[in-house]
Parts: sequence; structure tokens; C-alpha cells
Amino acid sequence: MRYTLALDALPRTYACHCHDCQKWTGSAFSLQALMPETLLTATGPVVRFDLPHPSGTRVSEQRVCGRCHSRLWNTNTRRPGIAVIRAGTLDDGEGLECVAHIFVSRKQGWVILPESVPQWPEFAPPEALMAALYPAG
Repeated sequence: MRYTLALDALPRTYACHCHDCQKWTGSAFSLQALMPETLLTATGPVVRFDLPHPSGTRVSEQRVCGRCHSRLWNTNTRRPGIAVIRAGTLDDGEGLECVAHIFVSRKQGWVILPESVPQWPEFAPPEALMAALYPAG
């Protein structure tokens, strides 16, 4: 299974330190990129499953590789048309730039974050996160 992004360069990313991301990745955080779903093309088997929010108010649509079941991206009803890419699944991931951290109130104690990178204890205000990912200029 392969997917491609209609981009000229690697996307800027953010790290989510919430407990769900820690459990999903088996690691300290998940590195993610936001982009219009229309920029994403997949070939090969992709499995989709819906993950309802415990409140019942929204649904996250997860996409995993149909062969190895690696989590690739998701969309959700809070951000229609936006794909949340699991940046660790990108080729050339060594060149990724992490420009923000969310849910730092739940990060592992041994993770040290650069003071120069924006961070929020929980969700980032949407406009602030987008400004970090897509700066003007």
C-alpha cells in the first residue's frame, strides 16, 4: 500500500502528546500533519473504520494499511475535508519539521520540548495551530 501527497515539499508537523496518541503509536507522541484530503491519493488496500467519540457527538474515520494495519491518516466530523496524516508513515521522514506541540500536560516526563516551539497544555486554538503549520510569507 502506498499513498502520495500532492505537495512540493514535506509538510510541517505537530506532535500530539495525548494519551490516545501515545496508545495508538506505542510511543511518547504522534507526529501529524494537517492538509486538505484532496491532496492525498492512496493505492493498494486501505481499510477504513469509524471510531465514535465517547460523547457520541463526532466520529473519527481512521485509515489503516490493509496489509500491515499501520495507522496512516484520519478525518473527522469536526474538520470536514481535512486529513490528519501520521507523519511517521511518510518517506523521507528525517526531513520533517515539528513546529508545535499539543496536549503537553499529558506528555511523558522524560520528553524535553524546545522552548522556542509553540506548545499548549491541551488542544491548540485552531488559528494558532494553523499559523504554526502554515506561516504567512
